[in-house]
Amino acid sequence: HSLGSCIGLVGYDPHAAAGALLHFQLPDSSNHGKRAQENPYMFADTGIPLFLESLYRMGANRGRIVIGMFGGANMLDDEELFKIGTKNARAAKKILWQHSLALNHEDVGGHCSRTVSLEIATGVIGLRRDGKVDNLR
Repeated sequence: HSLGSCIGLVGYDPHAAAGALLHFQLPDSSNHGKRAQENPYMFADTGIPLFLESLYRMGANRGRIVIGMFGGANMLDDEELFKIGTKNARAAKKILWQHSLALNHEDVGGHCSRTVSLEIATGVIGLRRDGKVDNLR
């Protein structure tokens, strides 16, 4: 809900009817010690592998997984100073590539927040942005 510079990853295997959502805030856990240990899902480098493991445990197959990435906006002063949204999106793409996975849906960047949902029964990804709702398959 309300993804700004954060990233929302959606993974779904239609054959296994297995799905997962990950909402991470930062690209790298290496400088966050205890915080990263307590909440590895907060970071791309630790959260994405756990996200993928959960899909595989539910019976998802790498060759069938539909993946969507949403958010990564550059909000307010973040655009020029930190570019957290851009760094988050780059980190996610790199990690997915390392796992031999490609994005099927992508809506990142810009200056607006997004809300994402996944309907497990149908595999429909709901994306709300700028007051509009899109249903992606």
